[in-house]
Amino acid sequence: MSDAIKRFGTGEKGPGGQALPFARAVAADGWLFVSGQVPFVNGVVVDGGIVPQTHQAIKNLLAILKEAGYGPEHVVRCGVWLDDPRDFWTFNKIYAEYFGAAPPARACVQSPLMVDGKVEIECVAYKKP
Repeated sequence: MSDAIKRFGTGEKGPGGQALPFARAVAADGWLFVSGQVPFVNGVVVDGGIVPQTHQAIKNLLAILKEAGYGPEHVVRCGVWLDDPRDFWTFNKIYAEYFGAAPPARACVQSPLMVDGKVEIECVAYKKP
């Protein structure tokens, strides 16, 4: 493995407390690839539906960016999965609170999620090394 590649943390814990086999983020030559973030706090999905879950998923994403030395201004692309397409407009209002000034490119699709949540968000960020 190259010294130019740095991994940040391990994936969330699955059933039985075992860490899932992925890095929370991987940096390479100025690029940062952040794995999909779900609305977990201490391994548990937050209650309350799309509004608190969107805030939490984005907060989790921003925490990983910060840990790696990046900020929302470095995000060039996001991928979003919504469990329910009826949540699209509510999600967009909250997303704009965090990325509205200079939004990155984005894809947003409906998909059942691997956890009992309403949203998952991943991103790619870039900062000149």
